[in-house]
Amino acid sequence: MVIKCGTESEKEISYRCVQCGFSVATLYIQYSPGNIRLMKCGNCKAVADEYIECELMILVIDLILHKIKAYRHLFYNRFSRETLHNEVLLWKLSLGFLILDAYQMLAVCTTQDERSLPASFALFLGLCGKVLMGVFFGNLMFLGIILFGTRKFLNAKIGDSRCKHILLSILVSSYFKIFVIAMMVWEFPSSVVSIIKMFVLSSNALALLVITDAVMIRCIWICFAAHAMKFLVTQGLGAYQKLVLW
Repeated sequence: MVIKCGTESEKEISYRCVQCGFSVATLYIQYSPGNIRLMKCGNCKAVADEYIECELMILVIDLILHKIKAYRHLFYNRFSRETLHNEVLLWKLSLGFLILDAYQMLAVCTTQDERSLPASFALFLGLCGKVLMGVFFGNLMFLGIILFGTRKFLNAKIGDSRCKHILLSILVSSYFKIFVIAMMVWEFPSSVVSIIKMFVLSSNALALLVITDAVMIRCIWICFAAHAMKFLVTQGLGAYQKLVLW
């Protein structure tokens, strides 16, 4: 894996030391193709980013283990300014996030009879409406609380680029949702979904900590409030629709 730092525009990017989070100008010096020297952090005197020479699988394992240095590498040293302003990437990640969220809601908030082939087209439309409304309004409240909490309790300025950075970090740190795909193939108890949600919550909190440099406990409470509100909204919409249909 190679992260080039040679041009003037790339040197302006604020890289971070994965050990202490201190800003560094460059991550390595390249003398020739395949011959590089990793730079050390001016604050902690350790190698600024050892993931440059690591395989992608090492990074994935460290992300699963919730190592903060892996998150710093991902959100500061791997994602460039072009990535943050890549609207297509954000839309693709958002679409994948919503699709996985829709299936998760379908598995948790509906009964086995509702998930089976509907007896009529009207019931099918009702089920689709229930899932889509839950996903839309639930994630709207979720993202709103994340942004509000970041500005109010973490004292972080929320601008256009900052919102994109936070959105990208939340979407990427929700990678545990990909395990929902396994539920499409094999039968799992509903408790598995709860375990996935817990991992997503902790990963979101760690990503928010890395992005804002705030206190960990506040990031946990903000993410917990966002996930709790999302759960209450989806459950409330489901109960309301059942009441209307009844």
